Amino acid sequence: MLQNIRDNSQGWIAKTIIGIIVMLLALTGFEAIFNAASNNQNAAEVNGEEISRYDLDQAMNMQRRQLAQQLGQDFDASLLDDRLLRDSALGSLIDRMLLLQSAKNANFAFSSEALDQLILQTPEFQVDGAFSAARFDQVIQQMGYSRLQFRQLLEQEMLIGQLRAGISGTGFVTDQQVDNFARLEMQTRDFATLTLPAQQEAIEVGDEQIKEYYEANADRFRTPEQVIVEYVELKKESFFDQVEVSDEELQELYQKQIANLAEQRRAAHILIETGGELSDDEAKAKIDEIATRVKNGDDFAAVAKEASQDPGSANEGGDLGFAGPGVYDPAFEDALYALNEGEVSAPVKSEFGWHIIKLLGVQSPEVPAFESLKPQLVRELKAQQVEQRFVETSKQLEDSAFEASDLAQPAQELGLMVQTTEAFGRDGGEGITANRQVIQAAFSDEVLVDGANSSVIELDPDTSIALRVKEHLKPAAIPLADVREDIVQQLQRSLAAEAARAKGEQLLADLRKGQQPDDGQWQAVEAATRSQEGVAPALLQAVFRMPRPEQQDKPSYSGVALSNGDYAVVRLNGVNEPEAALTDEEKLNYRRFLASRVGQQDFAAFRQKLQAEAEIERF
Repeated sequence: MLQNIRDNSQGWIAKTIIGIIVMLLALTGFEAIFNAASNNQNAAEVNGEEISRYDLDQAMNMQRRQLAQQLGQDFDASLLDDRLLRDSALGSLIDRMLLLQSAKNANFAFSSEALDQLILQTPEFQVDGAFSAARFDQVIQQMGYSRLQFRQLLEQEMLIGQLRAGISGTGFVTDQQVDNFARLEMQTRDFATLTLPAQQEAIEVGDEQIKEYYEANADRFRTPEQVIVEYVELKKESFFDQVEVSDEELQELYQKQIANLAEQRRAAHILIETGGELSDDEAKAKIDEIATRVKNGDDFAAVAKEASQDPGSANEGGDLGFAGPGVYDPAFEDALYALNEGEVSAPVKSEFGWHIIKLLGVQSPEVPAFESLKPQLVRELKAQQVEQRFVETSKQLEDSAFEASDLAQPAQELGLMVQTTEAFGRDGGEGITANRQVIQAAFSDEVLVDGANSSVIELDPDTSIALRVKEHLKPAAIPLADVREDIVQQLQRSLAAEAARAKGEQLLADLRKGQQPDDGQWQAVEAATRSQEGVAPALLQAVFRMPRPEQQDKPSYSGVALSNGDYAVVRLNGVNEPEAALTDEEKLNYRRFLASRVGQQDFAAFRQKLQAEAEIERF
């Protein structure tokens, strides 16, 4: 097939294609072509700022990880719709960029030093209560970020948080609003219900009704469209036994890994900031005075608590915990690594101000033995070769499946086995047939109608398949005899519910005329709250929507169809307002709740305004 295409490309087909391309260039212009090429690495543009496809891929992967963490063992990646996931992730990125742009335009800022302190004091980055650079690297690598990327992400989150707090925190409510809300929230109601059951067993269903229902709902009584699929499967794991690694390669990787193990240093510092109340010269003079005090014997921790302008560490005596290279400002780090344990540095200038630094302790890294790391090293080196072979073999499978008329040839060429699934429909089945990509491929026109092999489908990072439809099972009518019992039950349920409703509505009309039912089976509930236990939510909602009785001895009435088909007649006897005045604490709690809700609504409205006014282009 490929050879035929190559042969034909030299003749009239190629000339026709070239002619079409020339015509398109003439009609659309070269600018459109170049714009398309320049946008192929971007997912969107927001007010002139670009969102890259890489950022979108990162966001989609983050959403997958979050779903996996939330659902645990119930998580099934194959059920995710990539298109919906992409739309959701891109929408979040656009919303995030709009908020960042707004925060920057409003001159919100977050200092690098405050960022450092936040990282150092984050419990997830600590071991035994102290910051661990190794733990920090491990956590952010699992998230898919480098140190620089994570710091940028964290800074952006803090800016957005400041913007959100600035808008949401301005929400307020009046005393009247608090009183009105509290009165409604604390209100109780006295009511009674009379339930008219849907008596399914009393409903007789005739053959004509059954036939009429069957014919009116013919589409419901058809077998689902199904397919039986053949497929070949590539598993990355199967390649590990096919590759070898040498001792030299293992030793080289071992040396690289232990070379990355850095000692951890526990620093304390005293900071005098510049750029605020003090000039650089004034800050330098003050840090010199503090350095003299420490040199003359004053306790470093006590002086830090008294004089340091770093709010994150001052209360801890300036203690910053253990950290490795690459965490602090370069000038700060150079001074720290020049100290011996217990020594105090001369004044050091960083972008944040003037410091004096004390080295409290040093932790030397534990170097693992080669033999203890060997299995991990072998796996890592083999993984690199396996990844390459997996990609190459996937490409071979793609080409072979495209050229072949069935899967027997690709299976033979690559040493794979043709497997067959059970029949499944457009809702999927079990195993690989639950995978949304497999379902979409199996029911695509190319595979289902044209009978072609599918492209290679990646089920997960370690598994790929190619498939073809072996058998197409088209929808067919289910005989009436097979669904008769289901139809009878459905008709009984609906007719019984209709009868209960009709009886209930007649009873409501009589009650509103002043007539009372003879059976008297009312179920009374006194002083029911809006969250009353033991009352169906639909019934409780109806009770609190009913108008207040005009007179004490003249209740109001309403009716509610319940989910089981029963019909409940409701009699509202009275509405009870709270008697006791609100305490100051209760008022404060209600005020905080309402103000928070107003603030959230204000922030949501602000985001909608940003979206409406922005220039957004999705690619």
